[in-house]
Amino acid sequence: MSLLDRITIEPGKMGGRPCIRRMRIRVSDILDVLAGGATQEQILEDYPYLEADDIRASLAYAAAQLGHTVVLAAE
Repeated sequence: MSLLDRITIEPGKMGGRPCIRRMRIRVSDILDVLAGGATQEQILEDYPYLEADDIRASLAYAAAQLGHTVVLAAE
């Protein structure tokens, strides 16, 4: 299983936003907690149903999304 396989998107769950392994925890939730200064260890303690690879998958997903080329329309 690759890291990105841990990211699931289901139209009827969490508004179709990317989640971790079909759970009701969004990739953005993990990223927000990391951005707030939490360590991986703190996250895993607060969310015992998560695994370290879930956190890495969230970061990999965010990096992949930011890696897309953006084309700006001429003004």
